[in-house]
Amino acid sequence: MTKFSSKITLGLSLLSTVGYSQAIKEFKLITLDPGHFHAALVQKNMYPEVNPQVHVYAPAGADVNFHLDRINSYNSRKEQPTNWQEKVYTGSDYFQKMLAEKAGNIVVIAGNNRIKADYLEKSVNAGFNVLADKPMIINGKDFEKLKKTFKDAAQKKVLLYDIMTERYEISTMLQREFSLLSAVFGKLEKGTLENPAVTKESVHHFYKYVSGSVLTRPSWFMDVNQQGEGIVDVTTHLVDLIQWECFPNQVIDYQKDIKIDEAHHWTTDMTLSQFKSITKTQNFPDYLKKDVVKDTLLKVFSNGEINYQLKGVHAKASVIWSFKAPEGGGDTHYSIMRGTKANLVIRQGKEQNYKPTLYIEPIANSQQYENELMQNLKLIQAKFQGIELKKNEKGWEVEIPEKYKEGHEAHFGRVTEKYFEYLKKGKLPSWEVPNMIAKYYTTTQALKMAQKGKK
Repeated sequence: MTKFSSKITLGLSLLSTVGYSQAIKEFKLITLDPGHFHAALVQKNMYPEVNPQVHVYAPAGADVNFHLDRINSYNSRKEQPTNWQEKVYTGSDYFQKMLAEKAGNIVVIAGNNRIKADYLEKSVNAGFNVLADKPMIINGKDFEKLKKTFKDAAQKKVLLYDIMTERYEISTMLQREFSLLSAVFGKLEKGTLENPAVTKESVHHFYKYVSGSVLTRPSWFMDVNQQGEGIVDVTTHLVDLIQWECFPNQVIDYQKDIKIDEAHHWTTDMTLSQFKSITKTQNFPDYLKKDVVKDTLLKVFSNGEINYQLKGVHAKASVIWSFKAPEGGGDTHYSIMRGTKANLVIRQGKEQNYKPTLYIEPIANSQQYENELMQNLKLIQAKFQGIELKKNEKGWEVEIPEKYKEGHEAHFGRVTEKYFEYLKKGKLPSWEVPNMIAKYYTTTQALKMAQKGKK
């Protein structure tokens, strides 16, 4: 094959995975087997183009009941109540019923990840658009199925899309914007294995509050065969952000652009009493016995780290799960992008009152650099009014007005609105599908490496 013909083949391959759909005037939602609270957060607000009646297909049990309770809480709240009308079917043939009835044109999937690849494949092939919570897959054996599902979606002219809420967190958005200013950031470093150019670390907690109440988690959430290990779950967000920030709007070819150097995983320990407090169940179910020590201590492989190269840039993504956050704290995020002129750092520790805060830390601080920074700040302010800089010992803290600090739950609405925009246009951006494939290749290959204990 000639160099020219190989380029044509690659181009055709990429085109085959670009998402296209028929333009839709009215959106009708279907919720499939909502085992995760993210399914409800999609409906925390109303959307003008969405029919208020939502069909829910799920097995009878606690998962669907908790979901309906959350929707009812949105409908009954005092401020800006929603008016969703949930039409529920809980027969044992719920999935076949959904596929046959075609009661809507968008299926929202957020639940048990063990069966998600099958849900995605069959929903797409039945002609549904699909908005799916991460992760779409949790192991390497489902990677080829996911690739084929994206191709099927293109053929069926439907859009398959995952919910990447962290792209809408304001400090991350601004980190990306400042990195695009060469006078401020310079060029992205290549980094090394020991000192990556990009690092993203995320700390999460099993015990947490959602919509003002302590979250009740399903027992299967602690089973890595059903929820997935941390290295393929939350890390999905981190790998997505590394791609999105380092190579914005660029196609990533997983076969050529990704090299995984190291990956490892470790457990979070959870006592039976802690397990009871978040699941409202009295004992460890049988499927968790494989991970229980002395009948009282559950060991969950919820932590993981990936060291890899993306288009020659060294990156590190790591996730840590603790049981409960410190007083006044919550889920936290650390991120650094190292440029030739400055580092862009997000910290969210006690010093920041557990609020994500962006810093610009120049490599060589000078009056000339400060002048360039202040001049380029105007470009940021044109997009984000009210953004200011406050000088400190290492450089500057980016001061962000409160109006931009929406919180994690609000980001689900942002993703959903963006997805509706794509549906109205009838297509996804050309880079989205190949980059989703690249993202899940990275996480599932890292899992294989971590489980083998290889570096």
